[in-house]
Parts: sequence; C-alpha cells; structure tokens
Amino acid sequence: MSLKDLQEKRGRLVAQAREALNEITANTDEARSAELDARHDTIMVDFDKVEKLIEREQKLAAIEKRFEDRAAEERAKKRPVSDGEARGQEDGDKTEYRDVFYKFIASGAELGDLSSEERAVLKAGVQSTKEFRTQTTGTASAGGYTVPVELANIIIQSMKDWGPMYDADVATVITTSSGNVINLPTVDDTSKTGAKHTEGAAIADDGSQDAVFGNKELSAYVYDTEFVKFSMELAADSIFNMESLLGSLLGERLGRIANRELTIGDGTGDPNGVATASSLGKTAAATAAITSDEIIDLLHSVNAAYRRSPKARFMFADATLAAIRKLRDGDGNYLWSMGDVQKSEPGTLLGYRYSINDDMDALAAAKKVMLFGDFSKYFVRKVGSPVIGVMRERFWPDLGIAGLIRFDGELGDTAAIKHLITAAS
Repeated sequence: MSLKDLQEKRGRLVAQAREALNEITANTDEARSAELDARHDTIMVDFDKVEKLIEREQKLAAIEKRFEDRAAEERAKKRPVSDGEARGQEDGDKTEYRDVFYKFIASGAELGDLSSEERAVLKAGVQSTKEFRTQTTGTASAGGYTVPVELANIIIQSMKDWGPMYDADVATVITTSSGNVINLPTVDDTSKTGAKHTEGAAIADDGSQDAVFGNKELSAYVYDTEFVKFSMELAADSIFNMESLLGSLLGERLGRIANRELTIGDGTGDPNGVATASSLGKTAAATAAITSDEIIDLLHSVNAAYRRSPKARFMFADATLAAIRKLRDGDGNYLWSMGDVQKSEPGTLLGYRYSINDDMDALAAAKKVMLFGDFSKYFVRKVGSPVIGVMRERFWPDLGIAGLIRFDGELGDTAAIKHLITAAS
C-alpha cells in the first residue's frame, strides 16, 4: 500500500471512529453504548497501526534516498577522469575517517588489517574531534574509536524517535564538549509586578520585591548499551548498510535509557526527570480515569506566560491518549484533534501539541499520568555525541559493539511544568 493510500485510510478510520462515538447520546441504551465503545476502540487500534506504517514508510523513503545519494557519489568517484582531474585529485584527496572506520569494522576490528596511513587517520579522528565527540578509554583491542559524524547523527535521530525527552524540539538542549558541572540559575518572578508611582515619593526599597534566585546543577551521568553482537560475515558483506543498522540498534538502546531517566529519574545519581521535578497541577477524582474538566484544570494551573511558549505542550503515555480520544468538552467537542501527516501538522489536545512518552505512568491509582507546561524550562545537558567501543576477542569470530552517552536533565522552574495525578484510592 502506497503512502498516499495509507494516509487516505488513516483519515477514513478517524471519521469512522468519530461516527461511532457520535452515536452515543444520553438516550442510547447501555448495551448499544458498550457496542459503539468497542467499535471505536477497534477502529483506533487500526488507526495506530496505520500511523506507524506511515512513519515507517517515511523513514524508509528517507533512508533509501540517503543510500541513493551515496551510490551516486560512489559512481561519480569511479567514473574515468582526465589527466588534469587525476592530478587535481592526487593533490587534494585524503583518506576519510568514516571510510577507515568501516574498513576497520569489516576487517573484524583488527588494526593490523589497516595501512599505517589508515591507522593514523583512525587515531587522529578520535584525538582531533573532541569538541564533537568524547573519547573512550578502552584498550586498543577493545576499540575506543568514536563513530563518524553521519553515524552519530543516525544514532541521535533514533534516540529522538524512541522518546521525546532527548529531542531539542521538546526540551532545551545544552551541548558541551566536557563533563564539568554546569550551574543553572533559576528564578520564578511570575508573581511580581510593578506599582503605581506617586509624584515626589521615594521608591520603596524594603526588599519585598527582590528577585529570588536559586541554583541547580547539571552534571554528566554516563549510560551505556549492552553489546550489540553481529557476525563477522555481516560486517564484511554488508559494509554499506552497517551505518543504518548500527545507528538503529545503538540509538534505540540509548534512547530507552535516556528517555526513561529524563522522564522519571530521581535526581540522585541520575537526572531529575521531568515528571519527578514537576509540581502538582490537578488531582483527579478517580483512580484510573481522567475527565475533560480535569485536563482543562491542569492546563490553567500553569501560568499563562508559560502557556504562550512555543514549547508548551502536554505529555502522557500512549495508553492515556487512548482514553483522551473519547473525551469531549461541555459543548460536545472532542478535546483531541487529529493532525495531517501530509501537511506535517501534528495532532493536538485543546489546541496544544502533545508528546507520547511511554516512560510516564499509565492510568492507575496515585500516578502522574499527564504533564502540561513550557518544556523549554526543562534543560537537557549532553556531553558530546555517542561513542562506541568495538570488541572482537570476547565474541570471536563475531564482533560486539557497545555505545555510551553522557547527559543530565533538570527542570529550571517547577512552576513551568505541572502534573495531573490520579486519586490514591
């Protein structure tokens, strides 16, 4: 099924789901209501599947284009050249770090299979790019060679796809080359205002209107993946696909741990997760359900100045979204609005964007099931880019690759993001 067909099917499913819910009125008997509810849920399960297929098709198209572009570059390199061109290439050509890196992987992580020039490029690539990468401390046999920039970008993108908290479009990201502690000044001045001045009177100076500053720290906690093991044959025979394969595998593993810690980390030896750091906005009346009025109350518990931020949004687990899709306001309008993939318009809730974060609690007793606020006030500190180590001896004749990242997270202003918590009992 083409991307266009999938998008059209997606629209039909939403229309059918709306139709099922619209049939439920105050006069609908209980049995019919249950039947329509079940029909809606079934349709929305299909909707979610179609959405994932659309995302997969779009991602696959982007990957295919990247490989087509690379193939075109390779063909251009192999075309016959004139003597003048050849002399120009001899003068300007040099071995690229990423090319040597993949030869290193394909050879089974054996430095002996590289020329002296290639070994020098590999080692220089680690030492000369510290502003972008962090060097590992592994032995020569274990690796210690950082990923090429393109592979690093694939890993980072996979981490964003896995969870929203590592995404610069959601939070405020600070990237540094070293892991020194960063002091993060904090202040909440939203309750302060000016006052009418009386002619000739002295301006009050009693200290009651002083700005109250605080300080929070951003450290650099280290997290790693378990080893991704693959065969020597795969490394040798699929050299041009390894970039996408490794990026996907390492990115997903790093994405899981990064998103979890930046969401529910307790702040003790770990990041202070956004759900942990948020303040109370609304307590639901039920233990495993929320109402449209409670979501509206949560929204308005956050100061209007924060609600106007470009990064103001809701955040909740996918299971919570399933319940939200059925909610209406007092005028019978649905709180949730479907987006348009073709126009790159995301779905919205009460006019605000939302992020699905499955590291947040699902609907149950005494759980923080929803966040709302200005996520630009949540700071994610990244140290360099992901780095990897290659090990052969432990898995011989196959290979093992592991990645690590350094990061921290902190909410600069707890009034900026608030949570809705369900009743305890």
